[in-house]
Amino acid sequence: MTDKLTNSELRRVASLSGDERYDYFVEKIVEWGEVWSLYSDDGWVGVTSQDGEECLPVWPHRDFAAEWVSGEWADCTPTAISLEVWVERWIPGMEKDGTLLAVFPNGEGEGVVVTPDELLASIEACC
Repeated sequence: MTDKLTNSELRRVASLSGDERYDYFVEKIVEWGEVWSLYSDDGWVGVTSQDGEECLPVWPHRDFAAEWVSGEWADCTPTAISLEVWVERWIPGMEKDGTLLAVFPNGEGEGVVVTPDELLASIEACC
């Protein structure tokens, strides 16, 4: 993973459409080998989609996840999960549990909601 993203890169990527951020997410997690989410003393953070579905929010880089550490999530820490562990353990576990993913939500909370298997297919088709 790259250490720190520039402000211009953060703004550029944040302004992309949901589908474009999804493609960026898949490309970068494959390139950098990590998936990022938020963790607190209560466990992994969940969000509710516009359709009322509970989802695990994920980002391709610590800096994108860190932008969500405020307000009710001020006690959260951006936490990396290696792509290998993500694919081998998290995806099967989330699929079994019926957990959905909110991929790369932006400042308005808009992200692409997918099943773990849909994300796995994107990862396998990437690059």
